[in-house]
Amino acid sequence: MRIELLYINECPNSDEAARRLDEALIALGHQRGEFDLRLIDTPADTVGTAFAGSPTITLDGADIFPGGAATGDLACRIYQTPGGLAGLPTVDQIKQALTGRGV
Repeated sequence: MRIELLYINECPNSDEAARRLDEALIALGHQRGEFDLRLIDTPADTVGTAFAGSPTITLDGADIFPGGAATGDLACRIYQTPGGLAGLPTVDQIKQALTGRGV
């Protein structure tokens, strides 16, 4: 199992996404930091990834929120959350997406 957080430097949500991903994993019984950060620096870096905007969380190379379309654009991502549109998913959404994929 490989979990990655794909992000761009200009994304204001990257740090909070990493914190929320860590919190979700810990709540699911995993160790702190059981994921990799992957900087997407150029459009070429998106090739062969499920990058759908920053931040994108992947499990074994697949976007855990598959509603986003893969893109080569270095842009921020928007998520539908219980509170409306936001720049990152909630901890509960991350937990649900991971458990739905057997994590």
